[in-house]
Amino acid sequence: MRLSRTSRRAPVLAALLLALTSTSFAGAGPAQAGAPTGHCARQDRLDVPGAAHQRSACLVDLTTAGLAGTPYTDMADQAGLAAAGTRNPSGVPGVQIDGYFPDGSRLNRTHGWDHDAQFVIRLPDRWNGGLVVTGAPGTRRQYATDALISDHVLAQGYAYAATDKGNTGPDFFTDGRSPGDAVAEWNRRVTELTLAAKIAARQRYGRAPARTYMTGISNGGYLTRWQLENRPGLYDGGVDWEGALWTTRGPNLLTDLPVTVARSLGQAGDEDLLAAGFAPGSEFLWPYHEKVYWGLTQKVFRAEFDPAYDRNCPGASAGSTPEQIFSACPSDAAYDLASRPASVRKALAKVALTGRIGKPMITLHGDLDTLLPIRQDSDVYAGMVGDRGRAALHRYYAVEAGTHTDALYDTYPDRLRPILPCYRSAFAALTAWVEKGTAPPADRRIPRPADGDVVNSCALG
Repeated sequence: MRLSRTSRRAPVLAALLLALTSTSFAGAGPAQAGAPTGHCARQDRLDVPGAAHQRSACLVDLTTAGLAGTPYTDMADQAGLAAAGTRNPSGVPGVQIDGYFPDGSRLNRTHGWDHDAQFVIRLPDRWNGGLVVTGAPGTRRQYATDALISDHVLAQGYAYAATDKGNTGPDFFTDGRSPGDAVAEWNRRVTELTLAAKIAARQRYGRAPARTYMTGISNGGYLTRWQLENRPGLYDGGVDWEGALWTTRGPNLLTDLPVTVARSLGQAGDEDLLAAGFAPGSEFLWPYHEKVYWGLTQKVFRAEFDPAYDRNCPGASAGSTPEQIFSACPSDAAYDLASRPASVRKALAKVALTGRIGKPMITLHGDLDTLLPIRQDSDVYAGMVGDRGRAALHRYYAVEAGTHTDALYDTYPDRLRPILPCYRSAFAALTAWVEKGTAPPADRRIPRPADGDVVNSCALG
């Protein structure tokens, strides 16, 4: 029986919330009160509440520059996300805690634990009083955004926490008892880690975080949207980097991607993809996405929300070889969400977004995104936020020539630009918005400059 079901996890989350509430006020006072006095001070006091297993390490550098080649990060899981010329900070000493929460699935083999719900918490020696929480993009694991997010926020003094979301890899959909359970667990795992990381920070520094920010890319961006809609009391704001849009009737991946499968089988043409919302001018990216993203993404999420559609593909597994894993299910070419039974919409409802955010949020999305087309995703989500009367809490920036993963810039430097520097500017704008009341620039399209360092520089306004 899965320990992550709501009925079993509610008491655990309630206990974490009670522990956080009972300790938060005790740390009030001067910023220096209870601060650690040396490298890795108070490491012996760290006990992540709710964790089934944990281990802490005192490290001279918590960034990827210091952790590469060690068990404290996973460079392979970060592959393909950042442009090669990205400059990252380094030299941030502190404590790292690795561990996992109780869970019945075993898709994450990191550390040889063969256990899901793995997390990492990093607590720098020099702390600014803040905490940044994220969940892995795609179906990656807890170290996936070390270079994209962790390095940058640690260098600014934030504590950092990331989760594998409770299930990983192309077979993530095999987790759970019923359709939609695996993705629904992602949201619960983020809430769980946020509560636990706040308490761990108080153990280390003698006071609870003054500010907590939620952020993430792709599926991590979806998690940001969901948390700020459903758990706004845990956060002060968030940055959503091209979050996946899940709605009960569409648009979502199950309405966007079938046409790509049809095209790969010769049953649809380029004009059909453009009509479905894929951006004009993105055609040069289509061959890569056809090989790596489209078929795999459609079949695994269709298996998650609608396993009855084709029980033989992907079946119990997405594949055992790279060719099998990345291949499409031919039956998905004709997939039509609108004609599927009500049970599919019920599964989607477990994870659906509403736009009803409760804290400030900034959304970025590349206008050449060829996995989550901007017209079918963030354009729609920004409208949902407005429809809910929450536009004053939202800023939306479309990044000209940005696509889903920045590493493609290295192949097409004359056609693309990385979004990471815009993300870093957006994070700075969010914190100024929350902490100083400085409003970010209005919604806009961020143009690709004709010259200059687009890999490490991006002005929002």
